[in-house]
Amino acid sequence: MPELRLWGIRRSIMAAVMAALLVVGGLIAAALAFAGWPGLERGATVTAATLFDLLKLVFAVVAGIGGVAALVVAYRRQRVAEHTNALAEFAHQLAHAADLRAEVTKALAEAADERAKVETDRNGVRLFNERFAKASEQLGSEKAAVRLAGVYAMAGLADDWREGRQTCIDVLCAYLRMPYTPPPDVSDEAQAQADDQVPIVDADSARSAREEREVRQTVIRLVGRHLRLGEDDGASWCGYDFDFTGAVFDGGDLSGARFSGGQVSFDSATFSGGSVSFGGAAFAGGKVSFGGAAFAGGDVSFEAATFSGGDVFFGGARFSGGGVSFIGAVFSGGDVSFDDVAFSGGDVFFGGATFGGGRVFFDRARFGGGRVLFDRARFGGGWVCFEGAAFSGGEVFFGEATFSGGDVSFDGATFCGGNVSFRTARFQVPPRFEDGLLGQHPDGLILPRE
Repeated sequence: MPELRLWGIRRSIMAAVMAALLVVGGLIAAALAFAGWPGLERGATVTAATLFDLLKLVFAVVAGIGGVAALVVAYRRQRVAEHTNALAEFAHQLAHAADLRAEVTKALAEAADERAKVETDRNGVRLFNERFAKASEQLGSEKAAVRLAGVYAMAGLADDWREGRQTCIDVLCAYLRMPYTPPPDVSDEAQAQADDQVPIVDADSARSAREEREVRQTVIRLVGRHLRLGEDDGASWCGYDFDFTGAVFDGGDLSGARFSGGQVSFDSATFSGGSVSFGGAAFAGGKVSFGGAAFAGGDVSFEAATFSGGDVFFGGARFSGGGVSFIGAVFSGGDVSFDDVAFSGGDVFFGGATFGGGRVFFDRARFGGGRVLFDRARFGGGWVCFEGAAFSGGEVFFGEATFSGGDVSFDGATFCGGNVSFRTARFQVPPRFEDGLLGQHPDGLILPRE
């Protein structure tokens, strides 16, 4: 910091006056010395002129002293002003330095925060990886209780780790795709009796199979629970991919699930027993495929499900046993395909279903056994296509079905066996059949006029 070193005002003026007097005195002495120190004659009387000259001399001395004082004051003022400017400049430099220090401090703080964030993220990823490894290890355990804990651990990790959620879901789906033989469906009493009669090894195998079924159905239950959450819920799994290709389902609850995005595959899956529910599920986007699935036993429910967008594909599926229910389902948008489906046994219910939009394809479907019931179904819009379908056996029933709009086509369909009944159906907008079929229809095709 610049310093201002000045004497006090009095001391400065006195020093300046004394210096001035010394200078004047020195000059007078020098002048007298140069003049040879002349003597001064003192008159007997002091004239007015002499007095006047003395007064002028006194006034000149006083004026000189005042001028010296004024110069001292002006000099001090100038020094003070210069020092003030110097202080202002120094203050500006200090402020600029403070700003620089603040910027440097801020940059250092941001760098520290970034390092802390990176370290936190690294620790978080490390923690997630450790949890993932632990859950995966549990899923591979020979003990069902440990595998069950691994299922919950993996699902919990998926909730916490958004970046790795798809990976966790893939692991759970892969678990369901593992080879699995459902346990025999017997009562507790019969099983207890059987356990007394069969070798211990077989009893242990049956118990292990029942335990494995519980683990697998827990996976399905957790998937359904997360798909029932709203899409704005941080723990929702809507919009992610689910690959159940070739999986075996002998029970599980996916009711109310929302398939609103992503790719969901049940291709070549087997529904072999128990009850699998898709009741009230919403298929509103993305693609859900049951291509080549086998419905060979148990009950699979799509009751009150809504098909309002995206693609749902049952192409090549086989309905050979058990019951599959689409009762009360609403087909209002998107494409639902039953192309090349084989109905050879069991019951498939479309009772009370509404076909009000979108496209539903039964092209080249084979109705060779079992029952397919469209009783009280409403065909009021969209396009329902049975073109090229083959009705060769079993029963297809359209009792009290209402055809009030849209396009329902049986062009190219063949009726060579079984029973296809429209007896109590109501045709406001009749479905399309091939030319002449309504005039001379084959045996087994029952129209309303009969």
